[in-house]
Amino acid sequence: MRYGEGLLEEIRRRTDLVQLVGRRVKLIRKGRVMWGCCPFHAEKSPSFKVENERRTYKCFGCGKGGDCFRWLVETEGLSFPEAVEKLAAEAGVELPRWSPEDEAREQKKKSLYDIVELAAVFYQEQLLGPEGRAARDYLKGRGLDGAAAKQFRLGFAPADGKALIAHLTGHNITQEDMIAAGLARPADDGRPMRDFFFGRVLFPITDGRGRVIAFGGRALEADAKPKYINTGETALFSKGHNLYNFQMARAAALKAGTIILAEGYMDVIALVRAGFAHAVAPLGTALTEDQLQLMWRSAPEPILAFDGDNAGLKAAHRAAHLALPHLKPGHSLRFAFLPPGDDPDTFLAANGPAAMDMLLEAALPLSQLLWRAETEGKDLSTPERRAGLEQALGALVGQITDAKVADYYRRGFDQLIFENFKRRSAPARAQEGGRAGRSGGKFRGLPPRPQPGSPEAVSAGVQASALVRKGVMGARQAKEAELGRLLAAEPQIALWEGESLAGLDLTDPSLDRLRHELLNLAASGSSLEKAGVQTHFARKGMAELLARFAGPAADDAHASFQRAVFDLRQLAGGDSGQDARRLLERRKALSQNSRPGTQHPGDGHGNF
Repeated sequence: MRYGEGLLEEIRRRTDLVQLVGRRVKLIRKGRVMWGCCPFHAEKSPSFKVENERRTYKCFGCGKGGDCFRWLVETEGLSFPEAVEKLAAEAGVELPRWSPEDEAREQKKKSLYDIVELAAVFYQEQLLGPEGRAARDYLKGRGLDGAAAKQFRLGFAPADGKALIAHLTGHNITQEDMIAAGLARPADDGRPMRDFFFGRVLFPITDGRGRVIAFGGRALEADAKPKYINTGETALFSKGHNLYNFQMARAAALKAGTIILAEGYMDVIALVRAGFAHAVAPLGTALTEDQLQLMWRSAPEPILAFDGDNAGLKAAHRAAHLALPHLKPGHSLRFAFLPPGDDPDTFLAANGPAAMDMLLEAALPLSQLLWRAETEGKDLSTPERRAGLEQALGALVGQITDAKVADYYRRGFDQLIFENFKRRSAPARAQEGGRAGRSGGKFRGLPPRPQPGSPEAVSAGVQASALVRKGVMGARQAKEAELGRLLAAEPQIALWEGESLAGLDLTDPSLDRLRHELLNLAASGSSLEKAGVQTHFARKGMAELLARFAGPAADDAHASFQRAVFDLRQLAGGDSGQDARRLLERRKALSQNSRPGTQHPGDGHGNF
């Protein structure tokens, strides 16, 4: 570790924590302590305390707390070293100098940053020049215009293989530094040194501070192999330690409460331009542990959006197994699958941001993905195979190092085993056995209506988008989330529409708890005014339940509730996906260009 505790304490002592926190939170003095509404969860009554004397902050509602370094890590997504450097600079604390070797290495890296930035500017100019016509035509064909190219600093590497070397040589850059920066390939087999990239559209890759450190290149020729290549490993860049667009997505992810991992550069660009600024992508490899930790620093439950084909499903399973040893309370993953043949780029072009919103809201929790991977389409008709399933699930739980999380996974899987194989009566089992015999013994999943608190039934939604193919469950989850937001914003709905609310068949256990608590309050004679409801939930230790559904109030909450109830009844009554598709079409008609200020592919803003 570069920084000793004495140095860190000096930075803490010189940092005015009240002023630092006050940049984001309105604080009110009560005695010697400052109080405000917690920025980490929705609340109306201040439970967030900041003390300069102790140099700490603490929320008594959600439990978040720490010092000035933790504050920057939590609110700005910085790494700990980045937080130390930022606060040291603001406090006027000089950080210790490294050894001469360390200092020389750091100076070398600084010069490489300048060289790579010089290359990025060159590539941008080439895209707009005469030789960049084919690259511009390719980008236009993908729905990208000049504004998009400028926003993401897209470039073009000329096909002759020596243009960048000539340009850098003109700026007195040595060949050794060009190679060290990953911009040139050394001479070999009698061939002279040549550009690393040529004849490709280039996507600059930045580090956490926004400095260009590498490039991803997409070939323009249809038969070029490989289609995509990245800068090789350098002193600045290691592809397993970085994410495309992470520096820009980090702040948006903290605000949105989640971060979206797509599969490629074009997917990220399409998502960002459609209003999903919290989108990132790995850099030509499967997700790594370092990339997972990067996302978790910005959001507790990243959503991994994969194509709905076998390759996408395999990538999701790899990511799920990668995450298991690193799970901890509040930190997990969710998985969204696009329809087969679609990626975020094509899906957004065809359906718009509202449909993507629904698809992301319906993302599967990690536990459900694991359950479905072990059961879907498998013959579990014999005791031995069911015992094998239990053993496989037990092995998955065994990979989870956090004891509390592992215990909940174990209980959840035990409940699913019980619901599917042990709870049914003998006649029901016999009848099920007859059905299994006629269908080849394929596992059919949970009953159509899961018990409150249990994970969803196994369905074909893992193989394809729950929204577009067999889309009832995904649309139903999105509609239940909307209902939860209505109840949290206007609790009095439970007074006006108690009978309709009580009669709904809900699949979300959290929404079911919220409903029952509101109906109990209504039955006790409570007026269900919002402030009183929030106080009641806080006293019962259920503040996080309200916070989960926090959102803006609808213009007409009563009418919105009635529409939501109607849609939920429609969705609960069908299994073909037609109701979901009709609902989606209605949403699309009402919410075209629903994200103000966003640009959509091919919208004509900023021609080349």
